[in-house]
Amino acid sequence: MVVEVQPLWKMYFDWASHCEGAGVGVIFITSQDEILPFSFTLTQNYFNNVAEYQALMLGIEMAVDMKQLELHVFGDSELVINQLLGSYEVKNPKLRLYHDYAQNLNRWLANVTLQHILRKENKKDDALAALSSTLVLPDQTQITICKKWIVPQDANEERKLE
Repeated sequence: MVVEVQPLWKMYFDWASHCEGAGVGVIFITSQDEILPFSFTLTQNYFNNVAEYQALMLGIEMAVDMKQLELHVFGDSELVINQLLGSYEVKNPKLRLYHDYAQNLNRWLANVTLQHILRKENKKDDALAALSSTLVLPDQTQITICKKWIVPQDANEERKLE
């Protein structure tokens, strides 16, 4: 029996808000130090913790789709990282839904570690998120790149895009 071990990748996530929209950035760094940047425009402006959770969930879903199941995740949201690590309690009922869904996503990964980093250590991802937040077009011609997440009430339900 042979077990293939996937090399560890790094993932950075962030969000940004602009007067006309919001965006998220996700950067993967492969085991060969290749940089894979992704940015998405959110169709709604969410408060920062929800947007941070959405950026994280989007990145984890991408990692699962790429069959990259060994992941070291970095984010500058102290609240989100510490809630997922269990260091902080999730008091906001709305955040509880996102927290539980993110925890369920993490179960798809063979090995995931989470680490809080300072904003200054997350500049590339912040720039991607900021760029995508400014690319919102007027209502008549708006193009949805990343649809709004519908977070399941029950952890066993599948995720949906609206």
